[in-house]
Amino acid sequence: MRIAVVGTGYVGLVTGACFADLGHEVVGIDRDAAKIAALRRGEMPIYEPGLAPIVARNAAAGRLSFTDDLAAGVRGAQAVFIAVGTPPLPGAGHADLAQVFDAARQIAAALTGFAVVAAKSTVPVGTGDEIERAMAAVADKALFCVVSNPEFLREGDAVKDFMAPDRVVVGAEDERGVAAMREIYAPVLGPGRPLLATTRRSSELIKYAANVFLAMKLTFINEVADLCEALGADVGDVAEGIGLDPRIGRRFLNAGPGFGGSCFPKDTLALMRSAGEAQAPLRLVETLVEVNEARKHAMARKIIRACGGSVEGKTIGVLGLTYKPNTDDMRAAPSLTIVPDLQKAGARVVAYDPQGARAARELLPGVELATDAYACATGADALVVITEWDAFRDLDLGRLAKAMREPVMVDLRNIFADAPMAALGFRYEGLGRGKRQV
Repeated sequence: MRIAVVGTGYVGLVTGACFADLGHEVVGIDRDAAKIAALRRGEMPIYEPGLAPIVARNAAAGRLSFTDDLAAGVRGAQAVFIAVGTPPLPGAGHADLAQVFDAARQIAAALTGFAVVAAKSTVPVGTGDEIERAMAAVADKALFCVVSNPEFLREGDAVKDFMAPDRVVVGAEDERGVAAMREIYAPVLGPGRPLLATTRRSSELIKYAANVFLAMKLTFINEVADLCEALGADVGDVAEGIGLDPRIGRRFLNAGPGFGGSCFPKDTLALMRSAGEAQAPLRLVETLVEVNEARKHAMARKIIRACGGSVEGKTIGVLGLTYKPNTDDMRAAPSLTIVPDLQKAGARVVAYDPQGARAARELLPGVELATDAYACATGADALVVITEWDAFRDLDLGRLAKAMREPVMVDLRNIFADAPMAALGFRYEGLGRGKRQV
């Protein structure tokens, strides 16, 4: 099938490349001419494991191309996916849908035959209806049908998630839309990988509800970690014990410094605002937003306590700046709150992240960026793990301890174990690891 994907950001680029790898003819469209030129040269605008080879392979095979001319890209397409950004409006909590509606109107003007138009961007409930109205003002409704097709891609695992999805959700008011989406996704569907067909509004809400539920699991286990520290329990044991219950599950039960990224923060705010406007407030969501923001500041205070109650004039080494490993994304990362709090308390901060340095230079002024973890630790009065990159698990911890001025380790991801760290001379502090009573 001939597919056009409008937007070559994180979701659009992964979606387009993977569709091409499934055998479809795909054109990626973006109004950023410089980005399109870079993609044509094989240069990736994001770091995502496994994506670059897929783009290169399918571009070479002629199944994947890129253009900044939307009309040309859409012409002749049987399906058009809208994958443009929907950032939060400043101070409003709502998603900014300007790019979505602009794309919809341009797509409508460019259609030369019937096409399914799928909203892949995360949008509030009812947006599909508005997209349909916006397109109908430009083109005959016989030329298109609008469906919702939310993405469930985890940064760092996006290619795997696309090729082996838990589910594909399609919200449509027209059976032609569902039929087309079944054909498009047929190669990845199968036992345990269903296509769930719903109404458009249900599909839009599924995306928000899924992300917010996962955010609640993270927030819950973070508060349990605090309780474990107070009561002498171990949050790892507690998470394992409750996660073995199939109704709960172990995933998203790892204590940490609070959630961040491009999805959870904005989706919780957007769902909270939508619920309030519908006069069906979600009190749990309102609370988790407050708790998660407070969590990041609390982590800075935890680091300061571990340093004897003050970091004035001290050097703090930070391992990991991105909101999660295997990405260069720093949107709403906990480091963006924790590091400035340490700086305000008088600390000199030296940081290392395998992929986040480029963004950190702009987002974290005053932070010194080290070339590797050992350089980050050299002369440090404390070392803090904020992002759990696998490379950090394989560090020579003895070498780290010797490089530091004071061997203090504050592990906000619990990637190390207490006893081995103590044996190496570290004053080690993790999350939710209360003293054992036996």
